Amino acid sequence: MGTRPKRAADKESSVEKYDGPDSGKVRFDDPWYDALASGWGELDSTGAPAPAVPPARGEQEDRTARAADVYLEVQRSAAFQEVRSRYRRFVVPAVAVFFTWYVGYVVTATTAPEFMAQPVAGAVNVAMLAGLGQFLTTFLFTWAYARHARLRRDRAALDLRWDTQELTRSVAGGGR
Repeated sequence: MGTRPKRAADKESSVEKYDGPDSGKVRFDDPWYDALASGWGELDSTGAPAPAVPPARGEQEDRTARAADVYLEVQRSAAFQEVRSRYRRFVVPAVAVFFTWYVGYVVTATTAPEFMAQPVAGAVNVAMLAGLGQFLTTFLFTWAYARHARLRRDRAALDLRWDTQELTRSVAGGGR
């Protein structure tokens, strides 16, 4: 097989600049070389570092305050309250049921070990079934939560998010 001609893709990449015998050296033509930009870190006439130019704070604070008002307005809206209400209507009972089931399992395991040791089938006893039941209910609640979110909350939350982004973009002056 012959040799092929050099192509643009065969040029040395920025990663290859660190390979070879001088791998510890940084080359100055490296675009990632951390050099100071013009005017940064320079000394003033007294020999002290030149002061940085402060940002225009009044304008930035005003935009931030207006964006915060947008979020407060959205939080007070009926649509946001409905999304939060749907979330609570699912999560509070689910947490109560799961916590009761978990505490019941732990209390029964510590106060009634003879009951938990009763065989069910072969070497499988009540404690093993209840422990596996803990895993099963964890997966069941996870599936139910994801389903509830997808069917009852995601669309409304996405609409709220879209509206909020549009309002904050127009407040910040980036409206298109």
